[in-house]
Amino acid sequence: MLKHFINKVCGKFIFAPRIMICIPSQVTEVEKKAVIDAATQAGARKVYLIEEPIAAAIGAGIDISKPCGNMVVDIGGGTTDIAVISLGGSVVNTSLKVAGDKFDEYIVKYVKKKHNIMIGERTAEDLKVNIGCVYPKIQDTEMDIRGRDLVTGLPKTLTIHSSEMLEALIEPAMMIVDAVHSVLERTPPELSADISDKGIYMTGGGCLVDGLDKLLQEKTGINVMIAQDTVSCVALGTGKALDNLDVLEGKSSR
Repeated sequence: MLKHFINKVCGKFIFAPRIMICIPSQVTEVEKKAVIDAATQAGARKVYLIEEPIAAAIGAGIDISKPCGNMVVDIGGGTTDIAVISLGGSVVNTSLKVAGDKFDEYIVKYVKKKHNIMIGERTAEDLKVNIGCVYPKIQDTEMDIRGRDLVTGLPKTLTIHSSEMLEALIEPAMMIVDAVHSVLERTPPELSADISDKGIYMTGGGCLVDGLDKLLQEKTGINVMIAQDTVSCVALGTGKALDNLDVLEGKSSR
């Protein structure tokens, strides 16, 4: 797959390209080596690694080189990465496997348990995008879905309300909130003061679930902001980092 994307971007290149790859924070040295080996075998001349929260912060327009603290919560598809960044690196970070895909799983389980109807992952994602929420809505919205009745085995249409989505999604959302709490507890006091002043930046497609920013703000008491062009933040940040390889040289290369 890597080889396919390299060929797609570079075409028939004469020289092997330099490649920068995003990795979750807290990956092991063995996992880092596996990523580097895979990219090298796919045709990379040199491989640079950058942690996803740092790439997300750069993509969100945060100046990470300054000595003040910035907190980034990057909620992707497979992982949520939380980091406090200062002087161009992570001071405290954590990574948990609760993100967009896990939200979909919880919706599938909820509909199966409550309505005895089996739905697919695509339907679950439609529910999450259209009426999903983790904070009470002023007006309850609804959506019709089709699934398989587990009693009769026949297709069935069902109306789901956003209040039900709140029940389904609050558990994984609270796991993310608890992880943010744990990072804040381990953050040095000076950087905590900076975060309190500046707020928490949220990036990644997973943070677009309705009310997640409000929930996090209520539970931490810190202002929460969703970055502009949040879905592309990590990709944009990786591109910007590639333009400043002289800064990263030696830090990210292996």
